[in-house]
Amino acid sequence: MNILINIIKIILKTIATLLLLALFAAAVTSVSPIYNFKAPEPFSGPDVFNPYRNLDTSLCWKRANFHTHTRVEGILNECEFTPQETYDAYRALGYDIVTFSNHNELTTHPFDTALQVNVYEHGYNMFKYHKLVFGCAKERRFDHLLPFLASQRQFQMDLLGKDSDFLQLNHQLRTNFTTRSMLEKLEGYQIMELDSGRSTENEYWDWALSAGHYSFGLANDDLHYPDRSRNIAVRCNFLQCESGRYEHLREVLMEGCYYSMRVPDYGKGNWEIKYARNRNLPSIKDIGLKKDTLYIVLSQKADSIKVTGQDHTTLALAEDADHLSYVMVSEDPYARFTAYFPDGEVIWSNPFARYDASVTGSPIDKESSHSINLVLTILFNILLAAIAAGAVTCIYKLWKRK
Repeated sequence: MNILINIIKIILKTIATLLLLALFAAAVTSVSPIYNFKAPEPFSGPDVFNPYRNLDTSLCWKRANFHTHTRVEGILNECEFTPQETYDAYRALGYDIVTFSNHNELTTHPFDTALQVNVYEHGYNMFKYHKLVFGCAKERRFDHLLPFLASQRQFQMDLLGKDSDFLQLNHQLRTNFTTRSMLEKLEGYQIMELDSGRSTENEYWDWALSAGHYSFGLANDDLHYPDRSRNIAVRCNFLQCESGRYEHLREVLMEGCYYSMRVPDYGKGNWEIKYARNRNLPSIKDIGLKKDTLYIVLSQKADSIKVTGQDHTTLALAEDADHLSYVMVSEDPYARFTAYFPDGEVIWSNPFARYDASVTGSPIDKESSHSINLVLTILFNILLAAIAAGAVTCIYKLWKRK
C-alpha cells in the first residue's frame, strides 16, 4: 500500500513539476517592452497613393506563391516533399514564382541560386502568431510562447525588422487572440496575408487599414501537402515582375503592382480538370487611378465587383460586370477592389490610400509611432521575473528531501 501511495505521489509531483516548468518557460519567453500606442489615425492628405502607377498592360502577370513548406533536415517536418517536388507541383499548375518559407529555417532554392529568396516563417508560439521574414541573412530564434499582448507582438516585429527587408503578417484569421484593437495598434509590417480559408472578406485587413496602417495584400497557400488537390493552387498572386530574382521581387512587392486571388479546387481531386482550369483564370486587364477616379477592368464578367473602404464599408457595387469606376472623395481614407466570379474565384486589389506626397513617398513609408513606456516595462518584467523565480522555488520545495 505504501509503495502505491509513493508512486502516486511521484506521479503527482512530476505533473506539478511539468506545469511549473511550463509556467517558467512562458514567463522567461514573455520578456518584452510595453509600448505606448497612438490612437487610430485614418489616412489623410491631398494625394492618393496608386499601387498600380507603374502598370504596363502590355506585359503578362506572373503567378506566385510565397508561403510554402517543404521537407527540411531533422525529424521535425510539416511536409514530406522536397523543394524540387513542391516546385514541380506548382509549375504544373501554371505558377511562375515559388519561394520556400519553412519555419525558422532558410531553404536553399532546389536548382538555381540566382532565384534564391531568403525568406522564412518566424514563430513557434502557441497562438500561431507567425510572420514571413524576407531578405534576411539568418534566422532569429527568440519568440514568445504566449504572445497575449500587442506589445509582445510589436516587439517581435521590431526585432525582425532590424535585419530584414520587409515582413508579412501571416494568417490573421487563424492567429489566436487577434482582435480589432490589436490590429489597430500593430505596425512595422508591409504585407498582410489575406484569406485564411474562413472568409473572403478580409475584414481584419480593413481593421488595420482603417487605423492608418498601410499594407499590401498577398494570398498564399501556406502549403504543406502538394499531393492534396484541396491544398495546392487555391490561393495565389499575380505580379508585374521582370523575373523571379529577389531584387525584382523585392521591388514589385514594395511598390504594390500585384493582385491576389482565391481559386477554387477545380475538379475536387480530378487533377486533369484542375490543371486545365488553372491555365484559364479570370484576371485584371487594367487597374489604376485617373485624377480621383479609381477603375478596374477584368478579363471576364464577375458576379459582382465592390469597392471597400474605411471600417469595411462598401463604397460602390457593380453586379454582372467586367469593370467598375469609383470617384474617391476627400472623405475616403482608402479604397480597394474585390471581384467575385461565378465559379468561386475572388480577386483582391491592393489599397489606394490618401497621403501627403510632400511629406512621405507613400503611406507604407510612415515612421513608427509606438514608444516604450518605461515604468510599465519595468513593472511587467519584474512580474515575469517573480513568476519565474516562484516556479523554480516551488519545484525545489516539491523535490526537497525532508
